[in-house]
Amino acid sequence: MVTIGVFDGVHRGHAEIIGKAVALARERGLPSVLVTFVPHPAEVVRPGSHPPVLTTIVRRAELVERLGVDVFCALPFTAEFSRMPPDGFAHHALVERLHAAAVVVGENFRFGRRAAGDVAMLRRLGERWGFTADGVALLREGNAPMSATLVRSCVGAGDVAAAARLLGHPHRVDGIVERGDERGRGLGFPTANLRAEAFAAVPADGVYAGWAMRLDEWGRTVAGAPLAMAAVSVGTNPTFEVRQRRVEAYLLDFDGDLYGDGLGIEFHHRLRGMERFDGVGALVAQLRADVARTRALLA
Repeated sequence: MVTIGVFDGVHRGHAEIIGKAVALARERGLPSVLVTFVPHPAEVVRPGSHPPVLTTIVRRAELVERLGVDVFCALPFTAEFSRMPPDGFAHHALVERLHAAAVVVGENFRFGRRAAGDVAMLRRLGERWGFTADGVALLREGNAPMSATLVRSCVGAGDVAAAARLLGHPHRVDGIVERGDERGRGLGFPTANLRAEAFAAVPADGVYAGWAMRLDEWGRTVAGAPLAMAAVSVGTNPTFEVRQRRVEAYLLDFDGDLYGDGLGIEFHHRLRGMERFDGVGALVAQLRADVARTRALLA
């Protein structure tokens, strides 16, 4: 039993498709297999057009496992792979590799060279090669179908609450903690400076309340409670005329060394936009207010 898609973000619409695939697999006594692609197909088909990525491939695997998927399969999406005709793709991926008995996809699923294949073609190929194919109606948000593009627009606008409603879970940015300028430490607010993965969908510049999660060496979430509440600054630091855009998290009630460690930052609430302050005193006062509000919102 196979379901196929990019599934970036694993939003509620994806969960609907995956849930139906898992249910059908259990009904037929089959393992459920989810097939996705690395890198994002857009980067291969139209180089330079890679969209912001909502989830790392490791995070995507974690999220679909929660939905009951038995096997997570990330296929390398290459230029050669992109040139396969629809029937070639279906035979190679579904018949030869996975021996699929049933396939469940979204009703807008396209496959093969120039996205020439659709659900109707997949059904016809299934009749030829012995698998069934079902297209699941897309979940809608208002008048629009739920999509990763819609989630990205919310994240890009800094509306992390709306993004969380679409996703069914908070948006998270994963990365490695690296050394920064250590200005925060001098102000009494030491921050974990996150080097996010390439193409990560980072929220709009501003200050946010969220949670920090430990990641292991493979980027997997370490089991247990979140590491700490976090007041998170995204963007440049106009008070000190810093030009490089950064994700800096002050972890509340945490004392320890995280340099070189993996960290995931969940974004729950937007507190304010990025501001320039007249002096260090005004900045510190605002930071204290941000921390107090973070604690109140997340407690």
